[in-house]
Amino acid sequence: MSRIIAIANQKGGVAKTTTCVNLGAALAEMNRRILVVDMDPQGHATMASGLDKDADAANGCDVLLQEVSAREAIVTVPGGFDVLPGNTDLTAAEIKLMDVLAREHRLRIALEPLRADYDYILIDCPPSLSLLTVNALTAADSVLIPMQCEFLALDGLSKLMQTIQAIQAHTNPALEIEGLLRTMYDGRNNLGQDVSAQLAEHFGDKLYRTVIPRNVRLAEAPSYGMPITHYDRDSRGATAYLGLAGEFLQRERRNTAPAQQ
Repeated sequence: MSRIIAIANQKGGVAKTTTCVNLGAALAEMNRRILVVDMDPQGHATMASGLDKDADAANGCDVLLQEVSAREAIVTVPGGFDVLPGNTDLTAAEIKLMDVLAREHRLRIALEPLRADYDYILIDCPPSLSLLTVNALTAADSVLIPMQCEFLALDGLSKLMQTIQAIQAHTNPALEIEGLLRTMYDGRNNLGQDVSAQLAEHFGDKLYRTVIPRNVRLAEAPSYGMPITHYDRDSRGATAYLGLAGEFLQRERRNTAPAQQ
């Protein structure tokens, strides 16, 4: 059965979408069946995967409103993974669901039948605490947190941890922290080094060893509708995300290995 992982941070511009699409593509290259779910009304994960976010086709809004099944809305992309597209219609879904009973569980209900079809389902969350984010965290088994190594990112992390605790208390008690990922990292920056050291001290082995560097090719790839491994496989960004996928799978094997007798 698959695992559902929400990629979330309430601070914008920390490479959530970049991580969702490129980790998904890298895992697909390692023969894992991947579904990327775009829950951000900006539709950036949809665009970065090579899809037209404004296409007249079923998307996440229709799924949340239970007008179509998730399977009916899924599209396979050249990156080797599947996508449940999202766009500004998701904002309309939020409004329509405001007075609906158990609205926080709509995404979980939609994704549950897909667990047998995929190894990993990655959810790209919006940079805010909205009903869409709550749906993603309620549906997820764990949360992967991308963050920049800067002071304001630590403040955003504190707020996200409060949100996760609230979700655990009310809608998803089994939700876990998958890990923290340092993104857009510049090791020449003293502040970056200091924040990185603080993260290592407070989160221990929850902090991924892999670090995603600042990389122009990573920034360019979405405009071509490609994951970085297809756009420029020799770039530092591609190397980093392939390394992240390897570390991700290594952690998975370690966590699921039977206890030694």
